[in-house]
Formats: sequence, C-alpha cells, structure tokens
Amino acid sequence: MSERPTLILPDWPAPSTVGAFVTTRESGPSQGAFASFNPADHVGDDPVTVEACRRRLSAELDDERPLLWLEQVHGANVQQEYRAGFAEHAPRADASVAFDTGHACVVLTADCLPVFFCDRQGTRVGVAHAGWRSLAGGVLEASVAALGVAPDDLMAWLGPAISKAQFEVGAEVFDTFVAVQPEAESAFEPSPYRLGHYMADLYRLARLRLERLGVGHIGGGHFCTACEPRFYSHRRDDGNTGRMASVIWLR
Repeated sequence: MSERPTLILPDWPAPSTVGAFVTTRESGPSQGAFASFNPADHVGDDPVTVEACRRRLSAELDDERPLLWLEQVHGANVQQEYRAGFAEHAPRADASVAFDTGHACVVLTADCLPVFFCDRQGTRVGVAHAGWRSLAGGVLEASVAALGVAPDDLMAWLGPAISKAQFEVGAEVFDTFVAVQPEAESAFEPSPYRLGHYMADLYRLARLRLERLGVGHIGGGHFCTACEPRFYSHRRDDGNTGRMASVIWLR
C-alpha cells in the first residue's frame, strides 16, 4: 500500500497563496487500530511509523517547511510563532496562526472539529482544534483575535468532525453553551438514547460562534468522522485510534 496520504482539500474560495488539506486514514504505513495514516505521537502507535507518516506529511507541502505541532489540551490558547525548539517540545495550545511562509500550522483530530482560517488577501492563515471544551472555552474567538484583521475579512472552513446524529452529550454541555449564547439551544436535540442527554451539533455551534464574531465566509461542515470509515473516530473506536492532521500554510 502506498505511504502517501489520501487528502481532502477544503472547498472554499481561498487565495492561491493559501495551501491546506486534511489527511484521512485511507492509505499509508500505519498498522492495526491505527491503519493506515496516523501522524499522532500521543496515542500509543509505533513511534517509527508515526515519524514515517510525519515525513510523508511534510513532503505534501510545497517546500517541506517545518510543521508547528501542538500539545493539544482542549483549551483556547493560540500559538503565534514557531521556534526550532518546538521540534522537541511542542507548545501547549489548541490553535496556531502563520503570517509568513516560515512554517505550517497543524492540529490533530478524531471527532473534534478542525477549523481553518485565512484572510481574503491570502496573507494570514490559522487552524483551530475545536472539540466541545475548546469551542466553549473560546478557541475560535481567540483564533480570530490572533489573526489580527477585521472578522469580515476572514474566511473559515469547517473540516471533518463527528455529526449531530452520533454525538451524545450530557446536560452540562448544553448548559455551558446556552449560558453564553442562548441561540446555541438550536444546536441540541434531546437524546433518543438516554434521559437528560442531548445530541449536539458541533458544526452548528461553531457556525454560531463564527457568525457572532462576524466572520465573512463560513464553509464546510458536511462530514461525519464517526460514520465514514475513511476517518479516525475516538468515539466510534472507543479511544483506540489514530488522528487526522489538518494543515494550513502560506505559499
């Protein structure tokens, strides 16, 4: 099987200076529960195979520039610079931005929502890891602020995440979102499986946040990681799985 990753390209009107993609698990060297393209080094996979996937990933960029890997903690911190030391010690953050061609931004997901950003001029890019905790904690708001341009000059694309039909949550998740943004109630339905639980629409929750910020263009949001076998899914696979990489950079 080819070690080259099978990629999804964002369907958005980004300028030609913006490169972006999401990996899938469809082809690559990873084995077992991590088959076939797992670039995540924190899930128990063979480190040699993970490194092989990361090298292949870098080769998909225009000039194999460094990728800014993060130690994701379901928070709202945004990393705004790249330093050589990050190759050994990834910064703790759940989003990053780039204003030049020095590095590429990357987040890892397997049900959580990756949100890509760029400005209409193609001079700034970023990507955020928006699981429900980081979404509720303000990672999208922090990302927009870090990009440093008027929100209506930005465009966003919502990558592969778990769908509403597969994402059951407790009442505390409902309460957390609705307390901050009452219209978030429209992103929840009572669960048909358990009393006091809800089916949550991550895509809808993200769109509501981005619309409130005034982001000019919002696309994507039509995947389901738990339904589609080409994706890793933490929930479907009981936590024993790899991760997709969402990567964005300036050419």
